[in-house]
Amino acid sequence: MENRLYDFVIVGAGSAGCVLASRLSADPGTRVLLIEAGPADTAPELRVPMAWPTLFKTPLDWDYATEPEPGLDGRRRNLPLGRVLGGSSSINAMIYMRGNPADYRDWEKAGAEGWDWDGVLPYFKRAEDNERGADDHHGAGGPLKVGDLRTRHPLMEAFIEAGEQAGHVRNPDFNGASQDGFGWLQVTQSNGLRFSAADAYLRAAEERPNLTVMTDTQVNRVVVENGRAVGVELVQGAEVRTVRAEREVIVSAGAYNSPKLLQLSGIGRAAELAAFGIEPVADLPVGENLQDHVFFGLVYRTDVESLSTAATPENQALLMTEGRGPLTSNIAEAAGLVRTRPDLEAPDIQIHAGPIMLVEEGLGIPVHHAFTVAPTLLRPTSRGRVFLRSPNPAAKPRILHNYLTTAEDRETVVRAVRASLEVAAQPALAAHRGEPISAPEGDDDASILRFARHVLSSIFHPVGTCAIGSVVDSHLRVQGVEGLRVVDASVMPNTVRGNTNAPTIMIAERAADLIAGRTPERA
Repeated sequence: MENRLYDFVIVGAGSAGCVLASRLSADPGTRVLLIEAGPADTAPELRVPMAWPTLFKTPLDWDYATEPEPGLDGRRRNLPLGRVLGGSSSINAMIYMRGNPADYRDWEKAGAEGWDWDGVLPYFKRAEDNERGADDHHGAGGPLKVGDLRTRHPLMEAFIEAGEQAGHVRNPDFNGASQDGFGWLQVTQSNGLRFSAADAYLRAAEERPNLTVMTDTQVNRVVVENGRAVGVELVQGAEVRTVRAEREVIVSAGAYNSPKLLQLSGIGRAAELAAFGIEPVADLPVGENLQDHVFFGLVYRTDVESLSTAATPENQALLMTEGRGPLTSNIAEAAGLVRTRPDLEAPDIQIHAGPIMLVEEGLGIPVHHAFTVAPTLLRPTSRGRVFLRSPNPAAKPRILHNYLTTAEDRETVVRAVRASLEVAAQPALAAHRGEPISAPEGDDDASILRFARHVLSSIFHPVGTCAIGSVVDSHLRVQGVEGLRVVDASVMPNTVRGNTNAPTIMIAERAADLIAGRTPERA
């Protein structure tokens, strides 16, 4: 194998890594290497929007799980994570949501100087090619295709109407002037097919002679010499070798794998690393501050045909030839963002809804026509951590989320489930609602919490494990190590009120300017 020297070595070709590879290699004088542990994104099921749950526990998924969770009576939870070009943007539900301006004010208060709403909005808009066009809130002409769903199930219109009947407003744009209310979600699709970060950023860049993309390549550690990151040790097939970076190593492996890689490289809690025989390089709280969004599926039978029978040959042909039909659905077609207390400055729950029986963390078989109403905690106060299981790079990390271990989270869960039950009871949905498949046995707090602990599922939005202000600085440079940055969802000091893929892409867009030495834009 040719032993080349690169300016930048990027570890992880997920949402952030694809952005960085494209933006940094746009300078023809810059040599960029992008390394992905998984394969190229050629599997046909990656393109089918409705197929995302079928990608779990396949070779395209890291297939992680939590440690026994103390707040869930010792249960483990499934943690899907994309292991393929595009990362989790290749296996997610494609929802495009940015979060609330209040989230980014909180980032700046936590030490993320320049990451307030005025500092991030230009990068959201730079990335976006919204089919509705450009305005004060949106961009057009950017790499990432964003559009309205091409299919809208009648049960989801009933859900939105039920939200209005429960006293909430209809919201035509969750990324517009206000987050509050019920409405249809926008998605990262093009012509009815999934449009991942790899589609958006790599397709146009991968033919550049100064960009090298390695797939099926595992990175064992960052090589640090005299306090500076100088390259990475990688495994390709049976060969172990070191690739050197003349300017920077950029870790974009996500909120689980980025802290694992840093810890394997001697960057983390020094005492814990020494116990594994790893020489400490920088003593930092790597892997701590882990946050995630979790949902609680209320599932009801219905006499309306759901998406469970959508995968017919006719619908498959309709999708591939015309980009239409029920297979263009992302399942989670609609949502309601709600404040469960009047004193809150922004929504604290997001009620996802889908016209299908969604049980067993998305792994269960939909054996009945049903619909799901799933309240999600937007700003949980529980904090977990990611830490090493072994000094062997092939070992999966230990992940403990500590779900529902704070009284505040448990109180929010009770309010969230009650708010969702109120919506499900409105005439618009009640007309189509049959027997519950998944619901609390009673309406008292204890019954709701028992239900929540039993059905809780991650919605696959881990963040915070290499946070700005504690592990990296506001330029995303790892503190105490030169030539090393982390650029992905792990740098978020706090999670956002909404789905995390768009913010991750924004982080990488802004990081590209910081890395290139350009003055960041502001709104």
